Amino acid sequence: MNRYDWQSLLAASAYSKYPEASQRPVIGITGNYGDLTCKLAETYYKSVLRAGGVPVIIPPLADTDVIINTLEHVDALVLSGGGDYDPHYAGEEPHPLLGDINEERDLPELFITRLAYNRQLPVLGICRGIQTLAMALGGRVRQDITDIAAFNHSQSEERSVATHQVSVVGDSLLSQLYKGADTLSVNSFHHQAVCETGDRFRVTATSTDGIIEAMESTEFKPIIGVQWHPECLAEGLPLFQWLVGEAVRYRETCLMHQQVLTLDSHCDTPMFFPQGVDFGMRDERLLVDLHKMTEGHQDATIMVAYIPQPTESGMKAMADGIFDKIESIVAAHQQYIRIARTPDELFANKQAGRKSIMLGIENGAAIEGSIVNLRHFAQRGIVYMTLCHNGDNDICDSAKGTQTHNGISLFGRQVVNEMNRLGIMVDLSHAAEKSFYDALEISQQPIVCSHSSCRALCDHPRNLTDQQMRDLAAKGGVMQVTLYHGFLRLDGEATINDVMAHLDHAIEVMGIDHVGLGTDFDGDGGVRGLANAAELLHFTRRLMDKGYSVNDIQKIWGGNFLRVMSQVQSVRN
Repeated sequence: MNRYDWQSLLAASAYSKYPEASQRPVIGITGNYGDLTCKLAETYYKSVLRAGGVPVIIPPLADTDVIINTLEHVDALVLSGGGDYDPHYAGEEPHPLLGDINEERDLPELFITRLAYNRQLPVLGICRGIQTLAMALGGRVRQDITDIAAFNHSQSEERSVATHQVSVVGDSLLSQLYKGADTLSVNSFHHQAVCETGDRFRVTATSTDGIIEAMESTEFKPIIGVQWHPECLAEGLPLFQWLVGEAVRYRETCLMHQQVLTLDSHCDTPMFFPQGVDFGMRDERLLVDLHKMTEGHQDATIMVAYIPQPTESGMKAMADGIFDKIESIVAAHQQYIRIARTPDELFANKQAGRKSIMLGIENGAAIEGSIVNLRHFAQRGIVYMTLCHNGDNDICDSAKGTQTHNGISLFGRQVVNEMNRLGIMVDLSHAAEKSFYDALEISQQPIVCSHSSCRALCDHPRNLTDQQMRDLAAKGGVMQVTLYHGFLRLDGEATINDVMAHLDHAIEVMGIDHVGLGTDFDGDGGVRGLANAAELLHFTRRLMDKGYSVNDIQKIWGGNFLRVMSQVQSVRN
């Protein structure tokens, strides 16, 4: 075929089959800037192509609308090489040997890196790109390394020539990608370098003179930075193949969130209302806000009015004040979020592209010993009430109480019966074991534990024993694994790995129809890997990695909890 007959070439490559092209992940590459031109070395986009991705060049524009809309359409990000960073972005004055800075690039790349990080996008930082990661995410860049380097890191060799070796940390992702190699031959063209990774990264490769040559996420995020230029080396493809593979998984996870409704059954964000937080801002004091819910593709959360103990008076007014504030938040952002009181309203909001808040009470002390007050909160739309908190109240004994009633009190029995009649779920998180079994006996409806974990894996009285879990499931109830570190492990740091271990154990004991997630965000919940609502994509990704079906993932992501809610609400009278 004549190579100039472009219409025939197009017909043969695209129009002779359907679909016209195979689906591939889109990889955004930040463009360099010079001579009034956005430019990029061909090795970047050709490496992405060879790895199976679709390369797209992102111009250096510090317009956040442009950046955010771009990130909505890419599945991973390459931060490319280039000139030095202006040290003023790090609060430093210029070093005498500072090289040429590129002010056209600095701010756009700091913006795009932080926004991509918040959205859990896979990122590969190359040369200047590793420095971008450090500058944007809590690390520090040394402006010039010539006084500490044992050899010249700014070579004049061709970029395809490996000029030195780096030592690779054995348990790193980088080592895995290169089949366990403890050294790599790389090229080198820089005089700035990362000198402090910050808490979000760890060093995974160094040169013989100790210069940091690679780092990766400590937060289970798919982020790697390398100081060399793998796109120019014959052995550089594994890094691009890793990025494209992570991009595929990211896109699949996002698509899963389009198919399922994601409900967190317990968050304590209202505890921060007295601090003047703004739910419509990305507030670092909060683990749940509109931005983080959007970044984590979270559809709904149950916000509770937490009533501390001891509180002598004004507990009903305290709960009402919290619900008033939630309603005012929703009114201010009603285009994006609504209060939902039933499962049907949750699904309707998702269909309309809106998020949902449901209302709950944590600690039955809020009703101040009055069934009338319980009816009042039913009219306000609460979907569950946790009978107690960390202390006995007039309803029941707490897991951390003193066995005041030997379980549920006579008044507590009235409360449970009335909750059944009003269509309010009975929540036994925080309850003593005797209270738990009393509630199972009294309630004519399934009960829930909105934020509890497994005592077999973490021997804490707040957690459920295997027998409690089996008995809960036998009555149709649900246990929602929580992210509070003290309920996941008693020593050391709890991470997403512990969360998944508790979920696995709960499923093994109770079955897939009786489990879910209640994060306890903003109430001391949150662990590395699932630190806030923005990171909830990681939970779904782990479920997908385990091979769960869409149906199973929906059950875990609130479907089981909503089944109980629907059953409880169906008997309202």
